[in-house]
Amino acid sequence: MLIVLSLFSAAGCHKPSVGKSLDIATTENKAAMAAATTFSAKAECDYNLDETALKAQGWTKTFEDDFTDNLTKWNVWNGGAFNNEWQLYRAENLQVLNGNLAITAAKQTVDGPTRPYDATPKTFQYVSGRIECKTNVSASVKTPKVRMAARIKLPAGYGLWPAFWSYGDPWPTQGEIDILEARGQEPTRYLTNYFYGNKPNTNLVRNGEGYIQANADLTQCYHVYEMVWEKNTLSTYLDGVLVEVKSGTYIPRMFGKTQRITLNLAVGGNFFTGLDPAQVTGGTMLVDWVKVFTSK
Repeated sequence: MLIVLSLFSAAGCHKPSVGKSLDIATTENKAAMAAATTFSAKAECDYNLDETALKAQGWTKTFEDDFTDNLTKWNVWNGGAFNNEWQLYRAENLQVLNGNLAITAAKQTVDGPTRPYDATPKTFQYVSGRIECKTNVSASVKTPKVRMAARIKLPAGYGLWPAFWSYGDPWPTQGEIDILEARGQEPTRYLTNYFYGNKPNTNLVRNGEGYIQANADLTQCYHVYEMVWEKNTLSTYLDGVLVEVKSGTYIPRMFGKTQRITLNLAVGGNFFTGLDPAQVTGGTMLVDWVKVFTSK
């Protein structure tokens, strides 16, 4: 999700701790987007994961939420966020319906806390939702391969920023892995990325971005987005097919670190340039399931 702040302890999704935000400068973000490599991918409408095949390959499922009941496996974000985003995250914009998590962003003027750890009132023009998993993940000596997967129907909507990612605190000393970041007005592509730093609020990674260009509109049906985290690589899969492998210098430094999976739908922010607020209305991100597998 580009830039976050250390809000929860690395042991899990607990109470936020106080810290400073550090947003990516707009000019730096423009340069990064321009430099990102594009990878072509074939999307398969309403694809679902073949767990039997994964098991035969040595993968063991360690976490699953099919969103058939409630959100007890997750912590709900309450407050504003970072990256100059426009929305207030709140529980009312998260619903478990018909076996899906529905995260809805809408245009609505409300007052809320500036950050989860900062109760200073702030007026927001949009509302949306964000959840962070209570179960941590870590590629380590014990589990050298971690496979994070989610089946998602992306929202179509100008200015919307859906994301499926993981990070740990204090950011970015535990690393951050962006499995999926998309712009609502660009329905056939999404971004992958990663961050790491050896001290809080200082990212060392450069040119970690990669664009996945699909051959179909990803907002029309469900697709499975996966990232396999290993000591030296981050491998991106779309609908069961490998489309990108990152092998940057700082990936090995994340090995043994602890992260938690996050799902959210932001509105506006540094991921965009020149947005017209008048065109931003809202939309819903549907998540069928989230699963984590590990392997030796």
